[in-house]
Amino acid sequence: MRGPVVVVGDTLLDRDVEGVVNRLCPDSPVPVLDETAHVDRPGGAGLAAVFAAAQGAEVVLVTALADDAGGARLGVLLAAAGVQVYPLRLAGSTPEKIRLRAGGRVLLRHDRGGGAETPGEPAEAVLRVIERASVVLVSDYGRGVARQPALRAALAATRAPVVWDPHPRGPAAVPGVHLVTPNESEVQELVEAPAAATRLATAADGAERLRQRWRAGAVAVTLGADGALLSHAGSTPLVVPTPVAAEGDTCGAGDRFAVAAGLALGRGALLSEAVQEAVTEASAYVADGGVATALPLPVRRAPQAVHTAVAGDRVGVAAAAAAVARVRAAGGTVVATGGCFDLLHAGHVATLQAARQLGDCLVVCLNSDASVTGLKGPDRPVVRQDDRSRLLAALSCVDAVMIFDESTPAAALSWLRPDIWVKGGDYATGGGDDDCLPEAEILRRWGGHTVVVPYLDGRSTTGLIAATATRTGVGVSR
Repeated sequence: MRGPVVVVGDTLLDRDVEGVVNRLCPDSPVPVLDETAHVDRPGGAGLAAVFAAAQGAEVVLVTALADDAGGARLGVLLAAAGVQVYPLRLAGSTPEKIRLRAGGRVLLRHDRGGGAETPGEPAEAVLRVIERASVVLVSDYGRGVARQPALRAALAATRAPVVWDPHPRGPAAVPGVHLVTPNESEVQELVEAPAAATRLATAADGAERLRQRWRAGAVAVTLGADGALLSHAGSTPLVVPTPVAAEGDTCGAGDRFAVAAGLALGRGALLSEAVQEAVTEASAYVADGGVATALPLPVRRAPQAVHTAVAGDRVGVAAAAAAVARVRAAGGTVVATGGCFDLLHAGHVATLQAARQLGDCLVVCLNSDASVTGLKGPDRPVVRQDDRSRLLAALSCVDAVMIFDESTPAAALSWLRPDIWVKGGDYATGGGDDDCLPEAEILRRWGGHTVVVPYLDGRSTTGLIAATATRTGVGVSR
């Protein structure tokens, strides 16, 4: 593929809660689920992006993330999957879907969080990445991203094949998309077609109505265990049966179908070939256990965002979200910086003070103990994360501290979306080009930029540790 696979749409936070039921509630005749485990994962467009990345593709996700703990968790999960997030601002809270399961069956689904919201304007980098895509998948979950005017204009203008996975509460596909992939209930709701003599006739009639109404190249209606029906111009509908009968958890099967079809089209496959490949992939997905087994291991093991109350209300995801929301509501500038900040010294303080002067709040992204050890070695950090965060939060120039477990702050940045990212002057090359900073490309995704501020020479944690060891005549221990 000549360019990335670009997924555009609404991302939700999904959680599967597994448990056992061995009694009824004493005050109501309902089962009591004793939780044994839970798994968080990106849902909606996020899940489609994870599936595409698991196939080895370069994947860009254009989605809206809220300034809350759910948005931060999605940032971590998507980064663990290798998905490049190009975020839009989402007012309100992250939508969540929680499935309570026992014995392999869903007992109840609990939905919570925000309703449909109009996302913020995309940055120029978003429009450029759609333009150079090898294939675009619009994964619409009816929450507003697919309605964004600038995105729709970019989707209509791209030369890449566009696969549109619709939602009854979402907008019409932009004219000229290559393939629309509703399930049979969605297509009936979208066109309000009357039932025909047979199930296949109903699907065929609805698909053709939808194809003509949306001026799409083709419509593939998924039929569950019976495969899919492909309707395209000037031909009899093509029915693609499943290769094997499969029963199981179908959550995410539609996303898997749309992703497989999109990847095939991006490789140059014919529509009929792409739909056949998609049916095979979706059938195997259900037969193999669905999302529980298809979710990549790094996503299943992605660490939880670190929350701590040691430094009061200025440390943690909630503190960062509150500071950012307050400044954005007033039209201000959000500044962020990051690092290990082991043995806080005058060089750190100078950088933090200079960073705070560039905007209306400063959020510090702090490497966790595990992250510092991975970067610096087994003897680091000298100071544990609770104490490091307490010291940083005590500084008047710091508005919030957010601790992250990964080796880089990429996931935290995709969620925070700061207007300015600051590094100390020891990172500069002297040429004034921010391309030397690894975070620069990430900031461009939402129109932010990186800067370097002056750094006090001769101050470093490594130097302090070495000087202490020399003076005491012993090595540094933990």
